Amino acid sequence: MSVHKTIKRVTTSALRDMKARNEKISMLTSYDYSMARVLDEAGIDVILVGDSAANVFAGFETTLPITLDNMIYHAAAVSRGTKRAMVLADLPFGEYQGSVEKAYEAAVRMMKESGAHALKLEGGVEIIDNIKKIVQAGIPVCGHLGLTPQSIYKFGDFGVRAKEEAEAEKLRTDALALQEAGCFAVVLEKIPAKLAEEVSQSLEIPTIGIGAGNGCDGQVLVVNDMLGMTKDFKPKFLRQYTNIYDIISTATAEYVADVKSKNYPNENEQY
Repeated sequence: MSVHKTIKRVTTSALRDMKARNEKISMLTSYDYSMARVLDEAGIDVILVGDSAANVFAGFETTLPITLDNMIYHAAAVSRGTKRAMVLADLPFGEYQGSVEKAYEAAVRMMKESGAHALKLEGGVEIIDNIKKIVQAGIPVCGHLGLTPQSIYKFGDFGVRAKEEAEAEKLRTDALALQEAGCFAVVLEKIPAKLAEEVSQSLEIPTIGIGAGNGCDGQVLVVNDMLGMTKDFKPKFLRQYTNIYDIISTATAEYVADVKSKNYPNENEQY
């Protein structure tokens, strides 16, 4: 008699428990079914359907052009590829920075149509009322502070944030405000490691770092960067675990050569 092992979905409470027992949280981005399935089966805790799809999937210079419809499409594909990982989806630029009502409607649409389990929104006290409304509707929200790519034109570059005390203090205040508003976690991007560790220790909710040192409760990377698929992007915080760009390039060149030489398909590869 076969025994089927039940796969338990990673939940917001599971992430909080991981922080409590000092177990680090693993997160990677994904934008499609096939990649999501691989990451899920490899044991990733959270898959972020990032608006970074605008950069690595669609080739835009910033994350600003991606739409809610685009994000729902990607998140739905990822959701269909997972059994264990929490699927966390970004709400795109322009959908939640304005009125509370518009933010709420965008959040509800994303949850209903994508199958995602939680949403990520960039910003602090400026959008706190919008976050409260979404959380009150029963939708889990993850905050995002530090370098917030949707605000790139305000910052002017992708440099380290909160190096000066005034911005660091605002980040501390924002982090506490997000926790108070009901966020279950907060991403800290490209800030000094010491500040990230301090904020992590001050919060009851988990922090997920990207370029924020090892004092956070978890880490996230863009999967294309981690796999070495984005050839020319090599910031200090990125560790490339393989070189998919060269692997795919070599395999493609071999395929082209085999087709041209009539080596593929051979007798065993046809009907």
